[in-house]
Amino acid sequence: MPETIYRNRRAVRIERDGLKVTVLVEGGHIAEITHADTGVNPLWTPPWPSIEHSAYSRSRHPEYGSDAESKLLAGIMGHNLCLDFFGPPSDEEAAAGLTVHGEASVVPYQIEAGASDLLARAALPVAQLRFERRVRISPGGHVVRFSETVENVSAADRPVAWTEHVTLGPPFLEKGSTEFRASATRSKVEEPDTTGGMMYMMAGAEFNWPRVPHKDGGSTDLRVFTDVAASSCFTSHLMDPGREQAFFMAFSPHSKILFGYVWKRSDFPWLGIWEENYARTTPPWNGKTLTRGMEFGVSPIAESRRSMIDRNRLFDTPCYRWIPAKSSLHVEYCAFLTMAARIPESVSWHGGDTVEFS
Repeated sequence: MPETIYRNRRAVRIERDGLKVTVLVEGGHIAEITHADTGVNPLWTPPWPSIEHSAYSRSRHPEYGSDAESKLLAGIMGHNLCLDFFGPPSDEEAAAGLTVHGEASVVPYQIEAGASDLLARAALPVAQLRFERRVRISPGGHVVRFSETVENVSAADRPVAWTEHVTLGPPFLEKGSTEFRASATRSKVEEPDTTGGMMYMMAGAEFNWPRVPHKDGGSTDLRVFTDVAASSCFTSHLMDPGREQAFFMAFSPHSKILFGYVWKRSDFPWLGIWEENYARTTPPWNGKTLTRGMEFGVSPIAESRRSMIDRNRLFDTPCYRWIPAKSSLHVEYCAFLTMAARIPESVSWHGGDTVEFS
């Protein structure tokens, strides 16, 4: 398939039975999974103009900020990949040119595509990894199947973070309205509070999904998106160890669109929920951004590589994964997008072209 332009970005689009999936050439971001009949794309499109990561320059583009996150933010969209770390680089790594969440979200991808499937490949030269992602829209246009492989090309075993950073945004995401379900159990609020007081949750609190404690008492049900005026929060959630599969679902009562992902719990035991609710006032956020990240992966917390390794485990569960020398890891998962009258309580996927709700 020839390249197209999506919101000023080089992209490749596949379509089937009323579903569109668009992948950006630079960064490999899944920019849209759109329901053709309604035009709804649940994934986040930032409110600032998007440019290619290769075009970004700190001196020429102050509108994206001036730190290790800026190159990523200049071109971020939808579902991006965090590999081989999840969070900020160390000061030394940042000085050497590494960006927040690692190379995978800023390097160029080679993409081959047919009408309803594509193959995207990228090399991560600093991490000495190769990444491959196959995307296929299943017949019926409700399920998108993903198959990913990470290859360690070095002669050393490597500890890595690997997070599928799925971010939802308006108009699908609405304050006080959008509903969520997840196979979450034990949970923890980030600590310390680095938001300048914009976090309404109790920093460091451990709790059971879905009710998160407030710093001033009481609690909030995380199954409904917040309706507070402004906030910024992050919570970590252990996926149910008693289930072979893990999932999250999001439902818009306004559009009646149901959206979510299903994956093997053994592949990605953690779900991070990031909430940006008009709180960040620095560029490019400028107090105008509403998002909810539903970020599933092998790490519970967005933190530096050193902090990840020092933490080692949370709730007796590893916080990173090893890739042996000259070896590969492979995962498969799916996304689904369909109309629904209400949000179900659970969903399952057996590796085929359909999902089942209960």
